This record gives sequence, structure tokens and C-alpha cells, in this order.
Amino acid sequence: MLCLFSSKGGVGCSVAAAAIGRLSAAREPTLLVDLRGDLDLVLGTAPSPQGLSDWFGVDQPSPDLLQRLEVRVGDGLNLLPRGPCRSPARPDRYRLLAKLLRFDPRRIIVDVGTHGIPAVALLAEAETSILVTRACFLALDTARRGPSPDQIILVEEEGRAMQARDVAAAMGAPVEVSVRWHRDVARAVDSGLLAGPLPRRLRGLETVL
Repeated sequence: MLCLFSSKGGVGCSVAAAAIGRLSAAREPTLLVDLRGDLDLVLGTAPSPQGLSDWFGVDQPSPDLLQRLEVRVGDGLNLLPRGPCRSPARPDRYRLLAKLLRFDPRRIIVDVGTHGIPAVALLAEAETSILVTRACFLALDTARRGPSPDQIILVEEEGRAMQARDVAAAMGAPVEVSVRWHRDVARAVDSGLLAGPLPRRLRGLETVL
């Protein structure tokens, strides 16, 4: 299980998770798990009327119900959406979800969102935890007070004073891959076209698999 998280919204965590899910599905069956609630929009799939929020709310959540909530995105790739309700679940439900996902035979990619209660439970079970960040002092200052990642995906922007080596030193983890922000990526995301051919600049994310 590979878990992506960020210290704040808007840095590109959901886009990275969607792209890695697409790249993974080309190799093996993959399940994208959306704890933030943005992946259906990023991938251009129809918003699901049900999702993890419904599973969190039932008295006796089961693995069978989780499977029924999945949405097919493309060949080899399914999405477990957050659903319309984004209220946080009880901590024990996140722990149960994490354990169930660990036993799923598919490759599991989780968009944890910003670090908090879900991150604590999911990252504890993750084989690899990845912080998605920009070289922003405020983002890194917040990230240093959160979970320690195994790796970092750095979204590069022009004009930033900090470099990849500075980000790695601040977080005590290697920058596994740097992705330069580009308008082609922004246009694909804004148009909900990330389920189609991946923009070339996102294909380097395959190195985290």
C-alpha cells in the first residue's frame, strides 16, 4: 500500500495519486482510494452518490460493502471514492480500513489528503508513505510537524528559492521525483481528462512504484 499525503491542500497530492494510479494500472490491477474527495473530479468520472463516507457510517462495515462501492476508471484501475459526505469518521474506522486494504491483493494507492486522523491510521499500515509538496517554506514548516515520509514528490515551480536538496534536508527524506508544474497538466486536470493519455510531465512519477 502506497499512501500519498500533503501538509496543506492545493499542492498536487490528488493529481499525483491519480497519475500514479494510472501508471500502476498499466502494470497490475490497482485500486485508488480517495480519502480527500477529489479523485473523481481529477479523473473525470461521474461523482458517485456513495463512497467511503457511507462505509464509515454503517454499524458493521464489511469488505464486501467496500468492493460494491468501487467505480471502474479504466483497464486495471478501480476507484474507491470518498462519496458526497466529507465529515471525518471515527479513528477506529480508519484503522479498520487500513488493515483491510493491506490484505487486498491489488496494488493500493491512497490519497490520504492532509495529515490528520486518517493519515495516522493509513500511514501506520503503508509500505511506502510519500509527502507531496512544493518548495514552499510554509508548507514545509507545517509538514515538519506531521508524519515523517519515506519519500517526497516535489512539485517544482519557477521562482522558488528552495531546491530539492533543501526540501530533502528539511524533511529528512529523499526527493524521489521532481515534477515541474506545467500548463498541460493544469489543463488536463481542469478538464477532467486525467483518465485519458497522461501528460508527459507526469510519467516520471512511475519511479515511485
